[in-house]
Amino acid sequence: MQKKLFLLDAMALIYRAYYALIRNPRITSTGRNTNAQFGFTTTLLDLINKEKPTHIAVAFDTHAPTERHTTFTDYKANREDAPEDLLDALPDIKRIIEGFNIPVVELDGYEADDVIGTLAWQAADAGYTVYMVTPDKDYGQLVRHNVFIYKPPYMGNKEEIMGPKEVCEKWQIKDVHQVIDILGLMGDAVDNIPGIAGIGEKTAMKLLAQYDSLENVLANADKIGGKMGEKIKAGHDNAILSKELATIITDVPVSFHEENFCIKESDKDKLTEIFTELEFKTLGKRILGDGFANNAGADIKPKVVQTDLFGTPIEAETPAPVETAEAINILLADKNINNTPHDYQLTDTPEKRAALLQLLLQHAEVSFDTETTGTDANAADIVGMSFSVQKGTGYYIPLPADHNAAKAIIHEFEPLFHSDKIMLIGQNIKYDMLVLKWYGMEITTPVFDTMLAHYLIEPEGRRNMDVLSAQYLQYEPVSIETLIGKKGKGQGTMRDVEVEKVKEYAAEDADITLQLKEKFAPVLPERKVDNVFYEVENPLVKVLADMEFEGIAIDTQALADYSRELETEIKRAEESVYEQAGVRFKLASPKQLGEVLFEKLQLDPKAKKTRTGQYATGEDVLQKLSNKHKIVEDILIFRELSKLKSTYVDALPLLLNKRTNRIHTSYNQAVAVTGRLSSNNPNLQNIPIRTDRGREVRKAFVPRNEEFVLLSADYSQIELRIIAAISEDTQMMEAFRQGIDIHAATAAKVYNVALEDVTSDMRRNAKSVNFGIIYGVSAFGLSENLGIPRSEAKMLIDNYFAQYPAIKKYMDDQIAFAQRNGYVQTILGRKRWLKDINSSNAVVRGFAERNAINMPIQGTAADMIKLAMISIHKAFKEHGFKSRMILQVHDELVFDAHRDEVEMIKPLIIDCMRNALPLAVPVEAEMGVGNNWLQAH
Repeated sequence: MQKKLFLLDAMALIYRAYYALIRNPRITSTGRNTNAQFGFTTTLLDLINKEKPTHIAVAFDTHAPTERHTTFTDYKANREDAPEDLLDALPDIKRIIEGFNIPVVELDGYEADDVIGTLAWQAADAGYTVYMVTPDKDYGQLVRHNVFIYKPPYMGNKEEIMGPKEVCEKWQIKDVHQVIDILGLMGDAVDNIPGIAGIGEKTAMKLLAQYDSLENVLANADKIGGKMGEKIKAGHDNAILSKELATIITDVPVSFHEENFCIKESDKDKLTEIFTELEFKTLGKRILGDGFANNAGADIKPKVVQTDLFGTPIEAETPAPVETAEAINILLADKNINNTPHDYQLTDTPEKRAALLQLLLQHAEVSFDTETTGTDANAADIVGMSFSVQKGTGYYIPLPADHNAAKAIIHEFEPLFHSDKIMLIGQNIKYDMLVLKWYGMEITTPVFDTMLAHYLIEPEGRRNMDVLSAQYLQYEPVSIETLIGKKGKGQGTMRDVEVEKVKEYAAEDADITLQLKEKFAPVLPERKVDNVFYEVENPLVKVLADMEFEGIAIDTQALADYSRELETEIKRAEESVYEQAGVRFKLASPKQLGEVLFEKLQLDPKAKKTRTGQYATGEDVLQKLSNKHKIVEDILIFRELSKLKSTYVDALPLLLNKRTNRIHTSYNQAVAVTGRLSSNNPNLQNIPIRTDRGREVRKAFVPRNEEFVLLSADYSQIELRIIAAISEDTQMMEAFRQGIDIHAATAAKVYNVALEDVTSDMRRNAKSVNFGIIYGVSAFGLSENLGIPRSEAKMLIDNYFAQYPAIKKYMDDQIAFAQRNGYVQTILGRKRWLKDINSSNAVVRGFAERNAINMPIQGTAADMIKLAMISIHKAFKEHGFKSRMILQVHDELVFDAHRDEVEMIKPLIIDCMRNALPLAVPVEAEMGVGNNWLQAH
């Protein structure tokens, strides 16, 4: 008999199971979401019944950090937090696995794929045929003779089994080991593995076809030439790091003992208990027989319950039971364009457009959407516009490729776009507004953005239109990939699609957006977030659209000069390291660096090692060694400058817009749960300002021409002013009212000295306490940050609370409020829901408590600068200024200021910032002017 071992990647399968049922969640009679438990159990059962494994195990990740996190602190950092329902499902799933008598394998310091890779190779060497059950592409590097990837059936597709041949064909490579090279080049957004900026899957495959390995690609960057060569040079270090992060470890300290992995009889008592709790009546009967329902407990009445917009169970008809993984697709496809009556009309003549305009002008609310050739609003061309005014109806207007002809048709709808009596509804309507600005049409009509409405209602939810439609309307919209193909270079544009298909797709979007508005609008006042929506987020849309349209100029020559300067300094630091080490080695390799520092140079006899046995060489480790040997200082310089060069100096020119030759960052209004804006392409918030070398990057941001200068306005210590005001701490409020240096004032109090006797070190420590307190810093954390004994750090914190008792009371009150109400809020009423605030897990609860303290402060600061931006934008419009607000970073606003207007706009900006959200303490902003951003700041 063939011995078949199936190794299941638990979390990958659990996530997939949870989201497979997200559109129609399974809710128990007590309101529990059991998507993950049900989907995982179904997958497991189908696998056992169909594939008849002789041996089986399930591998889990643990919460402990791995070597990858040590090597790269941002590893998996951009992953969204797992949904609470999914996390709550994990103990149930482990009980289900235990009920099936299947072993669970997990090991601190290693990920599930490391454990599976090690066991798979051990078992294959012992004569087993091994199937790694996962949808994860990284496992391709592990396949070999008798080791396969097994992707279970999903969304109507059959299972997929991949061996070396299939993996090589998929990636167009010669050997499966090259999977790691592919991942090193292209990165992995899911795990936040950077790869080389600008290189995608197809480019990576082409490069490997020519050069065989990532190392050879990097070595031949000069031969590759052009922009591609520049990208490869700039991404050298990221590529090396990415390959290391993507490499699955196959020597984990686990052993394959076949007797532990044998398929065994299920424990029916355990399964009966958990299935009864989860109300798996049909699935329980399928596994345990007809007797299950009779013995499942008389007080349990299994039923599937629909939920309202916010998870409150409501009565609904029980759908047909889902029996197989394939059948899940039937349950998901509740409503779609093929089974839902609709009337979507093509409006493609002047007469039809005129009639449509008259129809739209008769309605108080009009849903609006654009179809374009791309996702960058500052680079895309418009293909068409769609409108809806009634559920199930929609109108699509195709637009010609000729810019002027399209512009003329758009301007036919000026009465709609300039009406003050109509509300224009859109999903991420900023994008559509920005697209129209390139055709000379500025929307002045009041708007309602469904994405932002959902953001305020559910700040931590997913919110693209397809997800919202499925979740709240039980309707699956047409996928854009069915029209233009999957993402990648082969993907087409809407311009290539026949107009009848575009009409159905586009009109459906407008229709769905209208229906979402009807769902969300009444809930805004119910949740008491309508004030933030109508006074802050919605008005800000037009402000951000104008800012993104303007963009900012950069001095590419200055960046090129700085890049060469950095290259020289990087080489100098690198050569200095080799000279001091007495050996040449791969400086970008943490493994080789650790051996040099701790074995050859013996810098720390107690050097810590990661769980894989190599020395830890993270920045925190090196900082502590910096006074022991000059080599450490040079290593830190090498790392800082290499990152600065590749991430910013060499990358910024690649982001110039071809139309304007300016940088147009895109602001994300609905991402950060605190209300803070984020940005991308480029991420302005991450441009370093703490080091001299980092600040130099700001020199490259310049005014649009010689008639302008850059003006920077920055709130002064705004979060501390907010905590003083909302805690009503009299001593801190008085310090701000008198204009005393708050950090010096705090130092005087916590060290019990006169204000004039405060030293620079005292002030520095007090500053860390001031900011650390609102982020929940501990004595241990403060001692690590400041390099002081823990006893001194504890003394500082204790004295701080003794001197500022109202702040301690505020912190305690916020936690208590959150525990009672499940949320905290800003002064304006922006809310953050804290599901874990009453968790029995101290670590999880502690995280929620820190958020309860911090969010009202950070969120109020976010609300304040947004209100200031709205006021400034309005004032600039009213005065007809040539000056423009162009950037927002943290608590700072940057303006392209016309030289003739500088003295006029300065007091206006300061006044708007000070009075945006009045506090019980003075609100101050600092201002500067210069010929580049660094000078202005």
